[in-house]
Amino acid sequence: MAKLAPTSIKYLIKARIKTKGIVEKPDVIGAIFGQTEGLLGSDLDLRELQKTGRIGRIEVNLKSSSGSSEGEIIIPSSLDSAETALIAATLETIERIGPCIADIKVISVDDMRSEKRKFIVERAKEILKNIVESGIPSAEEVSEQIKEAVRAHEITTYKGLPCGPNLLESEEIIVVEGRADVINLLRHGIRNTIAIEGTSVPPAIVELSKEKITTLFVDGDRGGKLIAKEVLQLADIDYVAVAPEGKEVEDLTKKEVYKSLKEKRSAEQFIHEVKTNNKHHRDVHELTIEQEKGRFKEEKKKPYKGRRLSSEDKELFKNTLEELIGT
Repeated sequence: MAKLAPTSIKYLIKARIKTKGIVEKPDVIGAIFGQTEGLLGSDLDLRELQKTGRIGRIEVNLKSSSGSSEGEIIIPSSLDSAETALIAATLETIERIGPCIADIKVISVDDMRSEKRKFIVERAKEILKNIVESGIPSAEEVSEQIKEAVRAHEITTYKGLPCGPNLLESEEIIVVEGRADVINLLRHGIRNTIAIEGTSVPPAIVELSKEKITTLFVDGDRGGKLIAKEVLQLADIDYVAVAPEGKEVEDLTKKEVYKSLKEKRSAEQFIHEVKTNNKHHRDVHELTIEQEKGRFKEEKKKPYKGRRLSSEDKELFKNTLEELIGT
């Protein structure tokens, strides 16, 4: 017997069966084939339909008790709706199964494609929701993304150092730590940057700082402040900008970049702030040391509360001392 693939099933015929007497599954299937044969012509003969795969394997689930049997008949069909309805109706013409009186009633003919349609509709809703939530970028956003991508490829070099294309023609320049910082600032439209690329200050940056108004833009961490300290000693820096606390220039958004540059301070003010902070930390450290000294002095003033020696301990200590002195 042919068995229909789940993907080719269109309808599922379900029928209820009751018999007065005990019957088994082969009896029911034999009765279905035998008593429906020829009723609808050769085109709708169940045996032929099964051979061609248009009707699937007939499933029969039975329970027997008290001298009778009842259960369910399931027949998968890939026929059209009218032909499936005819097959379902022929089941109700079966009145006997073997020697037993039988009663078969069709419960339902389920359209399996409707379940697929429900799934498709629900899935389509989810997909549409995701499209709406993600949003389609506006023409301005797309244009800005393209501009950012183009700007990122405009990076060039000056005496071996990564820089923006407008470095030499601009009256003001921004000195950053590395190549990634230059690229990020290019994305945000800042084209007059140059990178130190290392821990030592290159002579090229020292020369440029003497000729142009120079802003040093460093990361908002301890490393950035150490680099700023070194650059300020060697180059003629006019202003210092610092990224937000704990962030690096290469990771800043456009808003963060422009806000940090807007809040830049003069090199003298930055040096003063660093010295003030260092003094504060030193004062706190010295205060802690003084507190420890004071606590130690207080401990020394307290009387010693040692264990009192017994008379036997005193005598033993005296004899031991005399022996040592004698030697």
